Amino acid sequence: MPLKEVFPTVGSNRYVYSTSGAGMGKRKKRRIGAAKPRRQKTSRQQNTKKTRRFRSSSAGAKANDFARLARERDEALEQQAATSEILKIISSSPGDLMPVFNALLDNATRLCEAKFGNLVLLEGDQFRFVAQCNAPPSYADAIRRNPVLQPPPGHTFDCVAKSKREVHIIDISTDPSATTGMISKLGGARTVLVVPMLKDDRLAGVIAIYRQEVRAFTEQQIDLVKNFAAQAVLAIENARLLNELREALEQQTAAANVLSIISTSPGKL
Repeated sequence: MPLKEVFPTVGSNRYVYSTSGAGMGKRKKRRIGAAKPRRQKTSRQQNTKKTRRFRSSSAGAKANDFARLARERDEALEQQAATSEILKIISSSPGDLMPVFNALLDNATRLCEAKFGNLVLLEGDQFRFVAQCNAPPSYADAIRRNPVLQPPPGHTFDCVAKSKREVHIIDISTDPSATTGMISKLGGARTVLVVPMLKDDRLAGVIAIYRQEVRAFTEQQIDLVKNFAAQAVLAIENARLLNELREALEQQTAAANVLSIISTSPGKL
């Protein structure tokens, strides 16, 4: 009968020696019970997949950050270019406000992704429309026929006049407090932003921009329109000072002429 002898060794590497009766001197060595490498390999694969996913997500995040920064840079450059253009117009056409108003409104409408806009000056308790940008034809015709507006209570212009703050309505069709009149009926406006033009807490007018879809203006866009409103006030103040200077010079010139005539013709009235 064959004999079998088993000699255990220390650790996980165990060796079994088996012999037969015919070959007692020959021993067959077989290694069993070795550590399983599969779990380690699976763990490495999982770690590799996690690393790849992490690198992929990290690369995607970096790409998104790069695109965001590039977009913000382009927007800042556009805003600086618009501001520079407006300041050049103010300096090159002193006293002539219409080129300034048109440039201000065009840039505010374009940079804020609005459909159309109005620049309106306050005269007493009424508002006079002085500039328009991309207004729908029916609405533009109505404004040309009636350029002066006495806003009723609740109108966006009336709210700005009372609060001295901007009015931002996301959807005027669902806002029960909004009184907009022609702007919704003829202009098709849905989202409204009206920003005051203030000089020493005194209202000089408003810049109003509109979207025909429901989409709120961002804080950055609101701040941009505020900046344009401040430039409009600067242009108005420069024009006022220039007109006062011209009037003073005309008065001085007239007085000098009278004195010259008196001195050259004594006794001749």
